[in-house]
Amino acid sequence: MKKIKIRVPATVANLVCGFDILGMAINQPYDEMEFKLLETPDIIIKHTDNFGLPEKTEENVAGVVLLKIQEHLNLKIGFEVIIHKNIKPGSGLGSSAASAAGAVFGVNALLENILSQNEMIHFAMFGEELASGVRHADNISPCLLGGITLVKSTDPIDIIPLRCPDLFVAAVHPQVEVKTSDARQILKKNILLKDAVQQWGNIAGLVAGIEKNDHALIGRSLNDVIIEPVRSILIPKFDEVKAKSLQLGALGGGISGSGPSIFMLTEKEETAQKIAEIMKSIYDEIDIESFVYVSKINPAGVEIINED
Repeated sequence: MKKIKIRVPATVANLVCGFDILGMAINQPYDEMEFKLLETPDIIIKHTDNFGLPEKTEENVAGVVLLKIQEHLNLKIGFEVIIHKNIKPGSGLGSSAASAAGAVFGVNALLENILSQNEMIHFAMFGEELASGVRHADNISPCLLGGITLVKSTDPIDIIPLRCPDLFVAAVHPQVEVKTSDARQILKKNILLKDAVQQWGNIAGLVAGIEKNDHALIGRSLNDVIIEPVRSILIPKFDEVKAKSLQLGALGGGISGSGPSIFMLTEKEETAQKIAEIMKSIYDEIDIESFVYVSKINPAGVEIINED
C-alpha cells in the first residue's frame, strides 16, 4: 500500500477509579487520518482543523511518534500525514492519544505490519509524553485495541483486553479548558492507606464486574476517592451533572481522563439520550457551550476505511 485512510476513536481514560490503568474506546467522536509513503525521509504533518496544533514534526504528537519509528527501523523513506481532527485537544476524550495511536497504526499498515502490538503501544506513548509529560497508555491501548483495556504495566508493556460489555455511554464536553499537565499537577502526592484500600477494592470490583457482565457491580465500583475529589473542582457543575445523571438511571460515571468531559454508563440507549440532554441543559443554563455524545463502546479501535 502507498496510501491509507483510517478512523481513530475517542477514548475515556481511568473509568473513574482506574487512574492511568483503565481505558475505553467509544464510537463518537473520532478523528480521520490519511497517510502517504514518501520516497524521501521527510515527515510532513498537515492539519485540516482549526485547533492551532503545531505541524512542525518534532512538536506534533503524530510527528514525534513517526520520528521514533523511523529512527528505530532506520527507514530511508518518509510519510505525509493529513489529520482531520474532530476530538478537540484538551477535551479529556483522548485527542493526543488518537493522533499518537493513529500515527503508529497507519504507518505500521503501510509497512505491512512490521511492528508488534506491544511495539505499537511503546511508540505511541512517546506522543502522550509530548502532550502531557507522562508516557501513559490508558488512552493508547483502547484506541489501538478497542473495547476496554487494563494497563497492568508500561515497563514492560503488559496490556490486558477486558470483556466489552453491552453498555451505552453518554458524554458531555463543556467548552472549558483543562490541560492534562495541569490536572496532574494538582493531584495529592500522598494518600491515606484507608483511601488506597477503598480504591483498590473499587478497581478490582470494576474489573470483575466488566468480566462477569455484572452491571450492578460495575455501578457500585464506579467510585473514586482519590482523583475525582481533587480534579472535579476544575469542572463547572460536575457534581450537578453526576447527581442528575444518576437520578435518571446511569450506572455511574465521572471525569473522562483529566476532564473537562464527563461520561456516564447506561444499560439503555434511551437512558443515555436523556442523560445527554440534561447534561447539555445544565451547561446551557450557565452559558457554557457544550457538545454531547451518545455512543456504544467501540470494540474495534482504529480501523482502515480506505487504502490504495
